[in-house]
Amino acid sequence: MFLKIKNLHFKYKNNKNDNIKDLNISIKKGEVVGILGESGSGKSTILRILAGLEMPYKGIIEINGKKIYDNKTFIEAEYRGVGMVFQDYALFPHMTVAKNIMFGLKKMSKPEKEKRMIEMLELVNLTEYKNKYPYELSGGQQQRIAIARAIAPKPSILLLDEPFSNLDANLKSKIRKDLKEIIKEANITSIFVTHDKEDAIDVASKVIVLDKGEVIKNGDVRDIIV
Repeated sequence: MFLKIKNLHFKYKNNKNDNIKDLNISIKKGEVVGILGESGSGKSTILRILAGLEMPYKGIIEINGKKIYDNKTFIEAEYRGVGMVFQDYALFPHMTVAKNIMFGLKKMSKPEKEKRMIEMLELVNLTEYKNKYPYELSGGQQQRIAIARAIAPKPSILLLDEPFSNLDANLKSKIRKDLKEIIKEANITSIFVTHDKEDAIDVASKVIVLDKGEVIKNGDVRDIIV
């Protein structure tokens, strides 16, 4: 398995009870997994733990055979090789699309950065927008640029937090299709969280259903939801 989470427990400081309880997840390379649940079920917390933004107090996490967390190990966020797209996309408003995408390419030369930036714009079909600023883009275009920026450093896993929540209902179906095609073209293992079953049906191959920090269902999306 490409991603393994074993017996994971997490609790926010001010909480009496665990927010994540005995979590066990295995994901194959290239799978697109939707984590489904109501608000407060722990969906986004799992992404933050995987990204290295929160620390569990018990369990094991491995990505591509590398242990990134156990009782003796905590790999910092910048060394995990994990890309994350936040719910509000978190694009830098003072930077052009091109500079947003190149921002995380620290170890590349300038020509390499520009080449990778063009590759990412071609991937998300927005090559003509490289000199635009985020405020000049629609919500769907901002999302695609945020995805391009997250994928540009070639992460092992792409994490997306409620990727469709800020989009117009009339556009959701198209954006879901676009996202699925981008992820497939990039050939990147991906996890996204949502409270909408339609998101999971349209994008994911596998779904994990959470309730109060516990997995209550886990399997093929068609078996779990439909």
